[in-house]
Amino acid sequence: MTSDQAHDGSAVMQWLLETQSLEDFLQSLVDAALALTDTEGAGVTIERDQRPPTVASSGPPVLKLDEKQYGQDDGPCLQSARTGQEVAVDDMLRETRWSDYPAYAAACGIRSSLSLPIAARTHTVGALNLYAGPPRAFEAADLSALRSLAAQATGAIALAQRIADAQAFAEQMQKAMQSRGVIDQALGVVMGQRGCTADEAFGILRSASQHRNIKLRDLCTELITNLTGRPPTTPTWTGPER
Repeated sequence: MTSDQAHDGSAVMQWLLETQSLEDFLQSLVDAALALTDTEGAGVTIERDQRPPTVASSGPPVLKLDEKQYGQDDGPCLQSARTGQEVAVDDMLRETRWSDYPAYAAACGIRSSLSLPIAARTHTVGALNLYAGPPRAFEAADLSALRSLAAQATGAIALAQRIADAQAFAEQMQKAMQSRGVIDQALGVVMGQRGCTADEAFGILRSASQHRNIKLRDLCTELITNLTGRPPTTPTWTGPER
């Protein structure tokens, strides 16, 4: 990835189109950050709605350093993600923040680091993290391409998650429609057997569900299966005929 691509975002959007998961996209982001710098490793962390973090990394020390920060719930990576601010460490041996993390990083051969926020001020937070062996490795570096990369990643991640949310909603609606179809079939069976109304049949099924402590849909599935000898199916709507 060239510096110009980092600025115009063409490569970032291409990754979004080509990758199959958020993890794959983040790995492409990490690899591009490494290509733009002379560092020992890079990583990215994304947190969303109190879920476990989604991470990607490249370089031997990165996973250990990230896990150290997650373990103590503090560190430059997490600070950058949660505050939306860049966090630079010039020399781990002189750093006094984050408990014993700086000493641990120095012992792993990392003396300086830089964390750039991703997706700040949204329900998703994250950071792109770069780790270097020498102290003050980022002091004189041109960070414009990296900042552009992080900014472009913010928009791409937001889009990817909106797509994922829409897919999840569609799946939930499909399951709800399938459940409704099974329940409607069971209602028809009870109405035919008892000669009762739909409301009365629903009351019978709900009472049986509560008495047996199973979900209503599972009870209806069992009823249809016992009656017909096979699990119920729901028709798939494919749109109006032309």
